[in-house]
Amino acid sequence: MSESIQPSNKFMKFLQFPVTRIFLGFFGLLLVYSLFSFGISQIVGRDAIWINLLSVFITAAVILLAYYGFVRLLEKRAVSELSLSNAGSEVAGGVLIGALLFSVTIGILWLLGYYHVTGTNMWTEIFPWLILAIISGVSEELIFRGILFRIIEESLGTWIALTISALIFGLLHLANPNATLWGAIAIAIEAGILLAAAYMYTRRLWLPIGIHFAWNFVQGAIFGVAVSGNEAKGLLQSTLSGPSLFSGGDFGAEGSISAVLVCLSAGIYFVWKSHQQGKFVKPYWKRSK
Repeated sequence: MSESIQPSNKFMKFLQFPVTRIFLGFFGLLLVYSLFSFGISQIVGRDAIWINLLSVFITAAVILLAYYGFVRLLEKRAVSELSLSNAGSEVAGGVLIGALLFSVTIGILWLLGYYHVTGTNMWTEIFPWLILAIISGVSEELIFRGILFRIIEESLGTWIALTISALIFGLLHLANPNATLWGAIAIAIEAGILLAAAYMYTRRLWLPIGIHFAWNFVQGAIFGVAVSGNEAKGLLQSTLSGPSLFSGGDFGAEGSISAVLVCLSAGIYFVWKSHQQGKFVKPYWKRSK
């Protein structure tokens, strides 16, 4: 009698299959985020800045809990990638790295004459970008590094997972406003590699969450540069001029060759350190030998 109510071994194997887990995790987190953010939007007024900020922290916490539940229920293991040990220092370190990387990028564009400051805005302009940076930093890292990269890496190894996850992350940005093929390639190289490498280095998601948050926040809220094609109004009023390859054009500075070189350099460093520390995973066909 007890055996009849247990899931079949075939069904459990199907749920544990990497493609199944990626599908369930990706769309499960997306559904949780969509439903919860929609519910919040029906309750909170758009002009209530502080309440909106509180709501986005709650939304981020719910997404984190959804990911935690996904791993515990489906993968039946400790969620080591969300371990609270050193979480604060890793987020802070990521914020510092992300802010530094974009500041260096914009500094290069300014020195080359592509970035121009034309004025300033009220400090309250930072709030929309603070909200966007928090939610994108948490949700996208859980989906693309916590689910996509991690699960692919378990089967196909680090190099293939790094390549596939970076390409998918970049290509999905083709759906953004003012998107170009080069902009998507730039995102794949600079962010897809860097953020996966940051995860590899710590084997936790806090460092890439911090980097992702700061990169988006600083470019939109501080320097007033379009974030992945989305027009920004930050503390500084600014314009980008010159050839799109060098300035990023309407897609923003992260579509510039400067951003690619700056972030790729950081990504290569994390890849090198991860390899040096033996944190690379071999593909299954090499592990079986």
